[in-house]
Amino acid sequence: MHMADALLAPAVASTMYVASGSAAGVSIVNLRKEEATLKEDLKVKLPAMAVMSALVFAGQMVNYTIPGTGSSGHLCGGMMLTGVLGPYAGFLSMIVILAIQCLFFADGGLMALGANVWNMAFYGCFVGYFLIYRPIMQGKLFSAKGGSASVTKSAMRMKIVLASVLGCVLTLQLGALSVVLETSLSGVTELPFGGFLVLMQPIHLAIGLIEGLITAAVLVFVYEARPQLLRDVDTSGEVKGKCSLKTTFVILALVVAVIGGGVSLLASQNPDGLEWSLFGNADGGYSENMGLDEEAYGISSNLADSAASVQEKTAFLPDYAFSQDAENPMGTTVSGLVGSTIVAAFAILTCFIGGYFRKRKLAS
Repeated sequence: MHMADALLAPAVASTMYVASGSAAGVSIVNLRKEEATLKEDLKVKLPAMAVMSALVFAGQMVNYTIPGTGSSGHLCGGMMLTGVLGPYAGFLSMIVILAIQCLFFADGGLMALGANVWNMAFYGCFVGYFLIYRPIMQGKLFSAKGGSASVTKSAMRMKIVLASVLGCVLTLQLGALSVVLETSLSGVTELPFGGFLVLMQPIHLAIGLIEGLITAAVLVFVYEARPQLLRDVDTSGEVKGKCSLKTTFVILALVVAVIGGGVSLLASQNPDGLEWSLFGNADGGYSENMGLDEEAYGISSNLADSAASVQEKTAFLPDYAFSQDAENPMGTTVSGLVGSTIVAAFAILTCFIGGYFRKRKLAS
């Protein structure tokens, strides 16, 4: 769902930067309040932000085929991050992921970054959490009877699965709708509103269902390994994890390395939901859909040209490949490992910077 600059008019792109920037500001303020209330231990928070952000980055590199369509989808990750980090830290971590993808790997337009943050992060981290995840996790649905710990854990697993699937389906539908609205407001005449909507919504319904199952699998693992890491999970009883905190983080880090360095090589070559809607997949024997020319479509602007110039200078692994040898599969492996490491480092740095300013404020 990473939008290119050609899909947005500068005015719409600027508006989405303001909207996403405002959400980031609100997240920073509320995260400070949350941390003051919870008094979270940095020994837990830092590795959690690092490994979960890296996991989402690696997961987004793996496109999975949507059978019978000629399309593919990939993880967005907002719901997954929020289930562990909470909505505010999850949203800020998603900004780090999307910014690094944009600047270092030329994945998504720089002018469109504000829109991509809104479409891929805002809904998952806020709408998905406050409307779906938290009400289900804190509600009485699947309430255990008899007080048995095993029954309680079974009920909690069902809650996690339901919240993950419903949350991902809803938030990807909203993200897809936003893409259609943004292109329509931008005046991209090649994309009639109704036709584009009819293509985007069903394909992202399928993508959302698969993402929901992936998210559920990860969050259920975290619950089984170390339930204290999950948000809105009652750990006051006899719910105990099967792994130590260190072991849980090590396992997740190994998963990141395997996905980013190896599984990413098996990613589907079919276009993702947005590209499929725009260009179709005639080469694969499927429909042309909107049938746009991949080399010349949408809107050109001075702002988009300037943004593209910046990306050309900053992207050292464009499209997750070596710039001089795009066909070399090692480019994908290196991109997965290097990108995951950079994302983890920036997530930790963001946390440290926030802690530094928080201490200065308390000292003054």
